[in-house]
Amino acid sequence: MKKTTIIIAIFLTFYALILFTSCAGENKQAQPNIVFIFADDQAYNTVGAYGNHEIKTPNLDRLAERGTAFTHAFNMGAWGGAVCVASRAMLNTGRFVWNAHQYEDRQHELADEGKMWSQLMESAGYNTYMSGKWHVKTPADSIFQNTLHIRPGMPSHFWNKSVHQKYNDSVKTDLLNIEEIMPFGYNRPKNLADTSWQPWDKKNGGYWKGGKHWSEVLGDDAITFIDKASTKEDPFFMYLAFNAPHDPRQAPKEFVDMYPVEKIQVPSSFLPEYPEKDAIGCGRMLRDEALAPFPRTEYSIKKLRQEYYAIISHMDSQIGRIIDHLKKSDQLENTYIIFTADHGLAAGNHGLVGKQNMYDHSIRVPLFIVGPNVPENKKVEHDVYLQDVMASTLDIAGLQKPTYIEFNSLMPLISGQQTESNYTEIYGCYLKDKQRMIRKDNYKLIVYPESKTIKLFDLENDPNEITDLSADAQHQEKKKTLFYALVKLQKEMNDPLDLEKIMKL
Repeated sequence: MKKTTIIIAIFLTFYALILFTSCAGENKQAQPNIVFIFADDQAYNTVGAYGNHEIKTPNLDRLAERGTAFTHAFNMGAWGGAVCVASRAMLNTGRFVWNAHQYEDRQHELADEGKMWSQLMESAGYNTYMSGKWHVKTPADSIFQNTLHIRPGMPSHFWNKSVHQKYNDSVKTDLLNIEEIMPFGYNRPKNLADTSWQPWDKKNGGYWKGGKHWSEVLGDDAITFIDKASTKEDPFFMYLAFNAPHDPRQAPKEFVDMYPVEKIQVPSSFLPEYPEKDAIGCGRMLRDEALAPFPRTEYSIKKLRQEYYAIISHMDSQIGRIIDHLKKSDQLENTYIIFTADHGLAAGNHGLVGKQNMYDHSIRVPLFIVGPNVPENKKVEHDVYLQDVMASTLDIAGLQKPTYIEFNSLMPLISGQQTESNYTEIYGCYLKDKQRMIRKDNYKLIVYPESKTIKLFDLENDPNEITDLSADAQHQEKKKTLFYALVKLQKEMNDPLDLEKIMKL
């Protein structure tokens, strides 16, 4: 009898162990994967799902249909000309712009404490992967478990060391002859006959350096990661950062041919030159602005947009490969896909071509979230920041948001548990002393301290921000209210600029 009891006890213990192991395995397998796809320089209005029927983005449209789109997602701005650096620093540290700036050269402290985004995901049991553009001070391979093809801020062929030095020297001496300074591929096209540079010409290097377009390499890397992840029990967090559609905007000829120049529309806000370009740090010597000739011509802007659309459509095809492979490997249903961009791009609006300005085309981005229990074909119109995706992934992973993370999860807005935005206004800045912006109650106020200029736009009736109402008698109270709301917001952001002292209303 005693022997039988012992045998039964051993059997029950063994069975319980098997059951526990099985349940633990099921729970681990049920923990969702997360794929974060990041574009560079992609404005919100360059996606078919956002109503732009001029551009072809079938796979981004597919994400919008399968999930929830945030129609008003913004970047806060930047402390330097490389807006992508500030955007990515905010994203990976969770800090607002000026706080992220304070940590720019001290990110190793955050990494040593395990406080960077990928490290937090790893602490939640995620196997972390990264490929593509990084442009963050902390080395990617020091905080991700797996990395491939870590790319710089932009393809370097067009911006080599000697040209860069010549550019810096010219800025110091105020030399304005762009043709003597800028490398091949800038300040073009000068006229209809200028075909000296072509996006598909592999001899130009850039995205073609290495033999295969960098967007295609990233697509290959993602598929490699997905196959590797399918053999592991741990959920995965993939950070897939395209350099596209950042310049040099290169794509295979078949994608360029999708956009005949004669069918490209010139933006309604087109200007030959932006009146305050020099006072706001967007003059002839800003690298991004030197891509097209001064003054702007309709033809040069059409060519710029043709190449912009082509590289976006090419990137979209690679995103399609990633989605399809997730489905092929039976991992799509248990995977969240988050897509956004680090900031937008003017691409000919307002006489500007870069992203160093406070207009929506440059601070507003597409943002889609797809995944388990995410409503399909839903649009959330609340104002959010693109960096909220970091806190959202912590939410998905089941992590309580650390107190030092200043951005907020988007998941309550998706589920309907939250009906108001976490932000009553959107803040924007460029450089310590050049531009400030507040977007609130369907109005936008832009301040240029150097020229002591204020611009006011009614976003509901003037979404393209063409009519400046700052001098209109009926809008003086609105201008004053927004200005002091911006001053208050500056203090909350630890903004180093004393705007109230500089501007006299």
